[in-house]
Amino acid sequence: MADGPGLRTSIYCAGCLHHCPGCHNPQSWDMAGGKEMDVEELLELIKADEFSNVSFSGGDPFYQVEAFTELARRIKEETDKTIWCWTGFTYEEILADPHLAQMLPYLDVLVDGPFILERRDTELLFRGSDNQRIIHLTPQEDDEIPGTVPMKPIR
Repeated sequence: MADGPGLRTSIYCAGCLHHCPGCHNPQSWDMAGGKEMDVEELLELIKADEFSNVSFSGGDPFYQVEAFTELARRIKEETDKTIWCWTGFTYEEILADPHLAQMLPYLDVLVDGPFILERRDTELLFRGSDNQRIIHLTPQEDDEIPGTVPMKPIR
C-alpha cells in the first residue's frame, strides 16, 4: 500500500544509475543485483492476485525498459490492472527519448524525478521529495492525490 493507492503487486527491479543521495533503496542500484525473472514468471505472479494493481519500482525500471515495456503491455492485454511506475528520470526526459518513451503508453501513473535529499518531505504521498510528481497518464487513474500533475493521456 506504500507503492500507490490500494492493494498492489510491487515489482522491484535491480539497477539504477541515478544514485540519489539519501535513496531509500540503495541496495537496488547494482545493475547485476537481484534475482533474474522473465516476463512470464512476473506476469503469473501479477495475475495470481486478482485484487491488486501493479507498481514498478527499483532501482529504476527505465534502465530495463524493453522488459518492463513487454511486461506492462502484457498486463494491459491480459488484465484490467492499473500500473504505477517510479523513475528518477523526468517525464520530459522520457518523452525526449523514444527508447525510454516506449513504456509510457502502458502506464497509468508515472512518479517522476530524482529523489533530492534537501527537498525531502515525509508528509508527501507516494514520493520522497517535493520535486517528484505524480503524473496521471490515463483517465483510469484520477485520484485526487496532493501533488498530482494532470497530463493529457497519451493513449
